[in-house]
Amino acid sequence: MRLRIVHLVDDTTAGGVMRVLDHILHAPEMALTGQHSLIFVQRGRVSLRKIQADVIVSHLAVSWRALPMLVALRARHPQTPLVHVEHSYTKGFVSANVPHKRRFATLLRTAYGLFNRIVAVSRAQGQWLVQSGAARASRLSIIPSCVDLTAFRAVNPIDGPIRVIGAIGRLDRQKGFDTLITAFRRTGGTDIALHIYGQGPEEAALLALAGGDTRIKFMGFTADPVAAMASVDAIAMPSNWEAYGLVAIEALAAGRQLLVNDIDGLADHVPHGALTVSGVSVDAWHLALTKLIRGQWARNFAPNLGSDHFERAFAANWKKLARDLAN
Repeated sequence: MRLRIVHLVDDTTAGGVMRVLDHILHAPEMALTGQHSLIFVQRGRVSLRKIQADVIVSHLAVSWRALPMLVALRARHPQTPLVHVEHSYTKGFVSANVPHKRRFATLLRTAYGLFNRIVAVSRAQGQWLVQSGAARASRLSIIPSCVDLTAFRAVNPIDGPIRVIGAIGRLDRQKGFDTLITAFRRTGGTDIALHIYGQGPEEAALLALAGGDTRIKFMGFTADPVAAMASVDAIAMPSNWEAYGLVAIEALAAGRQLLVNDIDGLADHVPHGALTVSGVSVDAWHLALTKLIRGQWARNFAPNLGSDHFERAFAANWKKLARDLAN
């Protein structure tokens, strides 16, 4: 009998979480792990109806406001295995955003204690969750996020030097696009370009920072990430914090050179071919971009990927988790 696995989400806006959930719900290999379904939960709601499921998976935002709902979820399902997938919080996030770190640590320990298993979406995030005391190692699973990468693997390879650098993501201070823009403007050459895909609250500030540099183009929101990836020669991810980074696996699947900050889950992509920028400073990124454009990193770029590598690993990890919880 297939396990009934119900996923709970409280934010259905377009983004990484919903893309991962779409993959869970529709990928043929995920159907082998159980019968997956999705329930939308109103954020801040205290009570939940009884859910008929063999396993309940939370993709909910953990906060003090949400804690009563999580307590109610546990109380109404005392015998049902509960899993929480942590899509957001990382060491970098806490460092950049949390002034009262002890209070926040108490929140995570309290909330995570309600679940049978916590899922980290990257090895780096999982290590931090254990080392910080937020989660017990015995209750932690590491399942790197995934989406269907078939179309990305079909993108034409780059034949020639790097001339168009892409940055894809929400225009938010998390993504570090201010550092990227400043570093790029220091880079000489009229035959290179920086294409930034996305929308967000920092758009006006980033436009101002670009200072009318005609090499920098703001492409806006794209509903077709495959086409965006195909239009650039390399991808830059200067994030200030990042639990995992789906753009990274999309870039690697498409055979694009990938520059990442050595922070949080971005470090997970280095064994697969990502190139680490030493430091999060403008100077470090200027040096990295210069090397990229000159082709000095090309000889070091060799994506360590087989066909459907990420999808198979994702399904295998979920299958193991479901089997462990069922026993």
